[in-house]
Amino acid sequence: MFTEKLQEIYQSYTGSKPETITELPASGSNRRYFRMTGSKKIIGVYGTSKEENRAFVYMAKHFRKKGLPVPEIYAVSEDELYYIQEDLGDTLLFKAIEKGRQTSVFSEEEKELLRKTIRLLPVVQFAGADGFDFSYCYPQPEFNERSIKWDLNYFKYCFLKATGLEFQEDLLEDDFQRMSDVLLKSSSNTFMYRDFQSRNVMVHYSQPYFIDFQGGRKGPYYYDVASFLWQAKANFPEALRKELLEEYLEVLNKYQPTDRNEFYAQLRHFVLFRTLQVLGAYGFRGYFEKKPHFIQSVPFALKNLRQLLKDDFPEYPYLCQVLRDLTNLSMFRDELQKRQLTVRVMSFAYKKGIPEDPSGNGGGYVFDCRAINNPGKYDRFKQFIGLDEPVIKFLEDDGEILTFLEHVYALVDASVKRYMERGFTNLSICFGCTGGQHRSVYAAQHLAEHLNNTFGVKVELIHREQNIEQTLNHKE
Repeated sequence: MFTEKLQEIYQSYTGSKPETITELPASGSNRRYFRMTGSKKIIGVYGTSKEENRAFVYMAKHFRKKGLPVPEIYAVSEDELYYIQEDLGDTLLFKAIEKGRQTSVFSEEEKELLRKTIRLLPVVQFAGADGFDFSYCYPQPEFNERSIKWDLNYFKYCFLKATGLEFQEDLLEDDFQRMSDVLLKSSSNTFMYRDFQSRNVMVHYSQPYFIDFQGGRKGPYYYDVASFLWQAKANFPEALRKELLEEYLEVLNKYQPTDRNEFYAQLRHFVLFRTLQVLGAYGFRGYFEKKPHFIQSVPFALKNLRQLLKDDFPEYPYLCQVLRDLTNLSMFRDELQKRQLTVRVMSFAYKKGIPEDPSGNGGGYVFDCRAINNPGKYDRFKQFIGLDEPVIKFLEDDGEILTFLEHVYALVDASVKRYMERGFTNLSICFGCTGGQHRSVYAAQHLAEHLNNTFGVKVELIHREQNIEQTLNHKE
């Protein structure tokens, strides 16, 4: 039935029947997409909601008139359940930046696509709103208190309650109201895409094209920035996120001069709100509709949430308490533990061989401490090791080991940061000296404590020749 109707529209538009009709993989929506080939390559769409279809068709036509990169609408059925549109290919921005997402190391080509996309966002928000009839928006013409409460309750009922976590609903609702008040301070006459993320951007001839904007409405521009840069599985490192924010602000200031500090202060509220909204979606689509993509996205969204909660939101004290309890649930903590970095630091004697890496990764560092002035050549230190005060004082008064460790810290810190960003779970660092007693023990001990204090990572510390083992646990 679907294909027959789309064939009719195709033939009416092109003058010939399509040669092939292939259904494309389903997305998170209830719309169905078909690629039709023949005299012209076209995408056919069947949507069960006339109002939603009408919203998309109107928006696409309006944005095209404004010169914005969106698919062209060719024809719509009389009942408004079917329409055909421009075929932009198969490359989602999400796919185009896949290597960067998986490694947190984005190539210059990937970064350039992201820059192009984020720089177009203010154009859509401001130029796209010029002459726009928001009455076409579905289901709401404007981002308002009702739509905020819908999303917050979506989170509450479809995710929070599904976890079994107990909470006081009245206190939570009080904070929901406070959040609504804070978000609505940013109301503006701009187009709010609402689901602006890399899965809703196509890459066509190396340029970004926007799709799936039918849920858009009038609303604050902060929301789309939060949606894009904090998309759960985009996995943007903080440095790249800041760079893209600056790109956005540069274009935004052409439309509306903005104080940078005020912008960042208000943006974090939208990031929190958007994170709760997507968790609600993941709960419904994943736990209730059993769609694996959404279940797989939950740990990434919770990672964003944990990061956000490191700085308090004094406006929402009870909500923050509930969210911290949520992220500490065993079902999520176990998953987090699988993704956390463990650094293995070892001291050893070269004459007994360099230690093997039991993780099997074979990476990391081996530092040779034998060039440092050796306390072991003095009889008075032979009964001590690098953890004892006489040896510590000798090494630190001499100073060579302090200079040595400064360089070690610089190298290892850079690796730990990158390993944490990329979700790696093991890093091995070994210090060797002649007997594995003084210099290597001192260096390994101090590096282990430094990493634990600086990054909060779990450190497994082993002084091999001294038969000493210690675990410095992960710190929140």
